[in-house]
Amino acid sequence: MRYALASIALGALLAAPAADVLAAGDVMLPDNMAWTAYNTGTTGYNQSVAIGKALKDKYGVTLRVVPGKNDISRLTPIKAGKIDYSANGIATFFASEGVFQFADANWGPMPIRLVMSASGSSNLGVATAKDAEVKSFADLRGKRVAWVRGGDALNVGVEAMLACGGLTWDDVEKVEFSGYGASWEGMVNDQVDAAFASTMSGPTKKLEASPRGIFWPATGHADQGCWDGIAKTAPYFVRNIGTRGTGLSEENPHEGARYPYPILMTLEGQDEAEVYSLTRALVEEFDNYSAAEPAAAGWALDKQILQWVVPYHPGAIAYFTEIGKWDAAAQAHNDGLLERQQVLAAAWSGMDKGLEQEAFKSNWMEVRAAALEKAGLNPIWR
Repeated sequence: MRYALASIALGALLAAPAADVLAAGDVMLPDNMAWTAYNTGTTGYNQSVAIGKALKDKYGVTLRVVPGKNDISRLTPIKAGKIDYSANGIATFFASEGVFQFADANWGPMPIRLVMSASGSSNLGVATAKDAEVKSFADLRGKRVAWVRGGDALNVGVEAMLACGGLTWDDVEKVEFSGYGASWEGMVNDQVDAAFASTMSGPTKKLEASPRGIFWPATGHADQGCWDGIAKTAPYFVRNIGTRGTGLSEENPHEGARYPYPILMTLEGQDEAEVYSLTRALVEEFDNYSAAEPAAAGWALDKQILQWVVPYHPGAIAYFTEIGKWDAAAQAHNDGLLERQQVLAAAWSGMDKGLEQEAFKSNWMEVRAAALEKAGLNPIWR
């Protein structure tokens, strides 16, 4: 494979050990790369295309963005070793933990590593119909709340917001829908009072324009009880002041929550020098691709969450260390995440993969929880 190089000759680079390559701080990327991403037209896909153009212009790299309609289709080529990176969503964490779709004999916990991610000025949370008169998440008690079949990220997101208000699904009327779009049609049609969404999501605008109106309850950033509940239920949420989206602006910000998206991930075995180079290129070419795709503003260096729920790849750590963004606290946090993955991998290795699917999932979730608790770690899901 030929590589596009910046500031060093190919022969000298190949002769140098990997550590020297990283220390030299040179960009070495393959001529052709491929990422999986969300479907064409989504912001994750569009941002990946914009990044691809920047890589082409600066390094001559051709980035092929492969759309995937769901989490499994985006991660299958990663698992099979056919594609090395994915501009993915929160399934990055679910796959690392081996839960939901990944609590399956063909999947299990994956050794996922982060490269970088985007954290923008929109929020993710539960919106309510204004006529439901919900002022806080505690007010959802007894209200109709959307639950989407197969929508793990959506449903756990709702559960986290309920936990912010000291509630669970048992405290509300769960209304099932076949999909995300259907749940928001239900909001407009007065079939349900609350549903999960991004503040940038198109269906939220329909609710705002309807006679019901829209309201976004806050996850008060100083409300430790709220955030303790969120952390126990969905620790991937972080505090965020939202200024973009339906009903939000600089003048009307929302004190809420979000998690990164897209999340550029790979597996632990990915070449360290290449990941270093990709991380550096993403940082140094930020002005170019964010100018072409404004939604990509969340990739800015100062928006990187370096202590999150999935460990970073050593190549990315090498670059962050080089520019003074990685410290002892970040390393200790990363080491803890690697330990968690090791506990999960050990538990998975002892599983009987021949069990029927539902029996296997039930058994795995029990084994997983027991192993994590024995190691003094929060299972989160059972």
